[in-house]
Amino acid sequence: MIRPPMQSHAGSATPPCLVVVGAGLAGCEAAWQAARRGIGVRLYEMRPLSRSPAHTSGDFAELVCSNSLRSAQLTNAVGLLKEEMRRCGSLVMQAADAAAVPAGSALAVDRVAFARHVTQAISAHPNIEVRRERIAKVPDGPQVVLASGPLTDPELASELRALVGEDSLYFYDAISPIVYADSLEPGVAFRASRWERGDDGEGDYLNLALDRDGYEAFVDALLGAESVPLHEFEKAAYFEGCLPIEEMARRGRETLAHGPMKPVGLEDPRTGKRPHAVLQLRHEDRRGALYNLVGFQTKMRVSDQQRVFRSLPGLGQAVFARYGSVHRNTFLNAPRQLTATLELRARPGVFVAGQMAGVEGYVESAALGGLAGLFAAAAARGESAPPPPASTAHAALLRHLGEADPEHFQPMNVNWGLFPALEQAPRKRPLRNLALAARALADLAPWLARTEPAS
Repeated sequence: MIRPPMQSHAGSATPPCLVVVGAGLAGCEAAWQAARRGIGVRLYEMRPLSRSPAHTSGDFAELVCSNSLRSAQLTNAVGLLKEEMRRCGSLVMQAADAAAVPAGSALAVDRVAFARHVTQAISAHPNIEVRRERIAKVPDGPQVVLASGPLTDPELASELRALVGEDSLYFYDAISPIVYADSLEPGVAFRASRWERGDDGEGDYLNLALDRDGYEAFVDALLGAESVPLHEFEKAAYFEGCLPIEEMARRGRETLAHGPMKPVGLEDPRTGKRPHAVLQLRHEDRRGALYNLVGFQTKMRVSDQQRVFRSLPGLGQAVFARYGSVHRNTFLNAPRQLTATLELRARPGVFVAGQMAGVEGYVESAALGGLAGLFAAAAARGESAPPPPASTAHAALLRHLGEADPEHFQPMNVNWGLFPALEQAPRKRPLRNLALAARALADLAPWLARTEPAS
């Protein structure tokens, strides 16, 4: 049960109390944003008493995979997201800017300094009480933020799975790349579904046909590519349903042609014949701005993904909104399980943040934590917080969680394909992206005036 409100450093009660589970980037950001708004927060972190397979220290917000928080430029959607977070008073961005190291156009940090900055700030805040305890059940109480991360404690994950249903909590990511629709070469793909046409009379998929020579060249490129090494705890994620395509190719040269690239039920209208192999592209969003490379989950390095996939017909100029990956992760089927304010439909008052909610990446996880803290703080006061403006990167994340196809839901990084289109968009992509960013930051200002705590 939630204990009574804690005493602040000034000696007065700090009501009401919000429980946050997990002191990663999302949990710390949620606790920070709620505490900034006068909410008493109890933050639970199991480390160092219990360690996850990936972490090495007891510090909060430990970066375990990379010291890079990706692009710092406003021509990139994650660059815009970081700037929005700065303007929202983000602790994660304060720590990142303080611990930044030279990295060209990217924001890279000294990982130890970054984690220590967050840990010290959280520990010193008068409205935050830190408890080093393992949480094995969803806490009782009116407001809870679950931000336990991709390596959630097995007992807690088991209870959450029972709460949302067996088919709505996943323990691995098998992610295929996503490309922008306007970067596909026109006239190369044909639209069709296997054996029959789609409901719209044109078929549900775009299909890129390969003859035998093209297929053989693609397999050679796969076999020569370099893969990202796995952590020991990720190796259990490999099973027959989510093998990387390069692993499938190593099983035999025709494995892909009988698997994700099988051409059965498809006829290339240009030849009137069935191709030797086919790459199918599926809509990833309602507007048709993004296409998923179906069945192409991969552990190839990003540079090799670019080289290998751009060798395919129609993808020579492909711009990637997300790269493929296979790794262990715990996440919800957000379109089915979460409301627009990140609350569990099955348990109102329990907010979910970070990768567990269905986003990919450190920055996205922290941003979602900030939103969860904002929404939970408002709920603790019996109020409701307005959603971020539709044009912003924060809203783009919520849009993916709320509008993605629940039958094919996978976590995603923020990208321009999730933003509303401009009425008069510049033709050149960098200028278009800058215009999207300018619109977002202009729209963010009045929202901040409504949601920021009084100084």
